Amino acid sequence: MSDPAPRAMSVEEYLATEEKSPYKREYVGGFVYPLHAQAGASKRHTLIGTNILGTLYTDALKAGCRLYQSDMKLVIENSTSFFYPDVMLVCSPDDGNPYAESAPCLLVEVLSESTASHDRFGKYGMYTAIPSLETYLIVEQHSRRVYAYRRHGQDWKLSDLEGTGEVELPCLGRRLTLDEIYRGVL
Repeated sequence: MSDPAPRAMSVEEYLATEEKSPYKREYVGGFVYPLHAQAGASKRHTLIGTNILGTLYTDALKAGCRLYQSDMKLVIENSTSFFYPDVMLVCSPDDGNPYAESAPCLLVEVLSESTASHDRFGKYGMYTAIPSLETYLIVEQHSRRVYAYRRHGQDWKLSDLEGTGEVELPCLGRRLTLDEIYRGVL
């Protein structure tokens, strides 16, 4: 069993060992953070991610976009950070890297107790610095609540949706409702 504590490592070492790692690991500022090193995600977490992916899949294909759930690495350009968002939508041309994307227009993180603080604060700063990103969703799994960050020029606007509501997804020209996100979950 691997130690779930962060471990110092060079970018080169991280990239050289990532494909053969027995578990996913995010890399931020010289440290490797195991994801779910001890156990998998909860049913709610997985169903919410699947609902978002399933709802957007056909529209993503029609728009020529690529839609991923949790196993595609996100490279933050001009930094030493690599993440595995719960859902990632990329509508820019493929850069040819078979193991990572770097220009998403939508990122979604479903909160877990172990990652909530990092998703809300650490990832927010890294994600909103990505020039292509238009929308960042932070989704609660124990209540019908979504924190939707949308880019408006150089600024980001937060919409705190609870119970009902919808989020505009400009890169797909559609909205995503809380009913679609939480179908069969809450």
